[in-house]
Amino acid sequence: MLLSQGRLRQTLFLLLLGFVCASSVFLFKTGLWEQLPVPKQLKPEKPPPPKPTPLYKPEPESRPDIVDNFPSAATATSQSDLPPIPPWNKPPEPHIEEKTPLFIGFTRNWRLLQQVVVSYITAGWPPEDIYVVDNSGVMHSNQNGLLSLQNPFYLDHKRLTTVLGINVLTTPTLLTFAQLQNFFTFTSVEKGWEHYFWAHMDSPAVSDEEYEEEGLGYRSLYRRAITIMKETMRPDYGPLAARWFAYDRLTLVRTKAYVDVGGWDNLIPYYMGDCDMHERLWMKKFKIEDAKAGLVYDVASSVDDLEMFYRRGPQKVKREDGIDSPQAEPVGPVTKPDGRNSPTYHELLKKLDEMQRTKNDDKGGRNTWQSRQQGGKGEPFHQDGAGFEQGIAMTMNFGRDVFEAKWGRGECNLRVAGLTESDAWRLIPNWETEEVQQKAKDDRERMEKERQKKLKEEAKKGGS
Repeated sequence: MLLSQGRLRQTLFLLLLGFVCASSVFLFKTGLWEQLPVPKQLKPEKPPPPKPTPLYKPEPESRPDIVDNFPSAATATSQSDLPPIPPWNKPPEPHIEEKTPLFIGFTRNWRLLQQVVVSYITAGWPPEDIYVVDNSGVMHSNQNGLLSLQNPFYLDHKRLTTVLGINVLTTPTLLTFAQLQNFFTFTSVEKGWEHYFWAHMDSPAVSDEEYEEEGLGYRSLYRRAITIMKETMRPDYGPLAARWFAYDRLTLVRTKAYVDVGGWDNLIPYYMGDCDMHERLWMKKFKIEDAKAGLVYDVASSVDDLEMFYRRGPQKVKREDGIDSPQAEPVGPVTKPDGRNSPTYHELLKKLDEMQRTKNDDKGGRNTWQSRQQGGKGEPFHQDGAGFEQGIAMTMNFGRDVFEAKWGRGECNLRVAGLTESDAWRLIPNWETEEVQQKAKDDRERMEKERQKKLKEEAKKGGS
């Protein structure tokens, strides 16, 4: 009996072992073993996936540091320390009765701003009438001297106000071009100015020293501009909106006209905003006319030394024979300007022509000057220069899309297309194309057929 039980246990063990072996082979061959529950402490833990690391764009190529383009102003403490304005371009004294404010907006590139300010001062514009609008978006950082020259948003507030004698207004934040234009108009309304001028910060102006008008003789750019302004103030002149000097490089604005059309459209922040504004002015029968007061350039660079605009030539000394002669090596500082329409003046015009041509021929675009400076890291309100430029470009493209949505077309000549002010935001996109016109015609015919069918059905119901 004991032997039988021993053999039974042995038999059962062998059967159980065979079953386990067979089951193991089956589970491994079929892969089902991976699905069997395993105690947590025996499970190997999978390592977490690696955390993505930031991938950076290539660093921009470094550019040489800029240098100040008005060295003598750096050591000056007042206007009296600067070279004298050429006497033939001095502003009238006393100031004319009318106000002649000139706005110049600034966001980036101090050298270009300082150049345009000096150009208007030496062309006869009264410094106290010039208003630089610091639209750098750095709040009072420039006024408090917190930015360095290499910072693209740097502006020498003290030099502009104390040395050059002009005014500086600061915007509370960065404004788009359309918002900046509305700021000019708003400020003029606040100050009661019926007219104002505005200029681009990359468009230096020079009096035309070869021009003489019959009966009036030579007049500076400023004197010619105020003559044109007074002409537009005559009751018989008509509803003026603006006078353009070299398109809008310098513009005279009648404040009330810009207010009457609701100002610039802030939804079109940059490009196409001028088209929208001017077309709406024309739609309301306001006049925009060209005028000429001097030479206004469009440049992307600056002369090396802004004293060139004061056109100080070599001193003249008396020779023994009593004849005036230029002295090659003048003794002491050169303080007297050379004569009107002199070779020095034509050297300045040649240089400005070259800079304008270079800007227009630049394969990188006309506005490369806006992103030239790369410094200022760690200073208040610092922004990556390339990123700022990219953001502005994206905003410009957005404005073009808004203009196209507003008028149903991307081209500027709205009145030629037969549009009026009331058409804004009411037009089907691309309404001028043959395909869209045909679809609209087909839709009208279909709707008319449906209307006629409905009328017949209603008539039939009424007769039954």
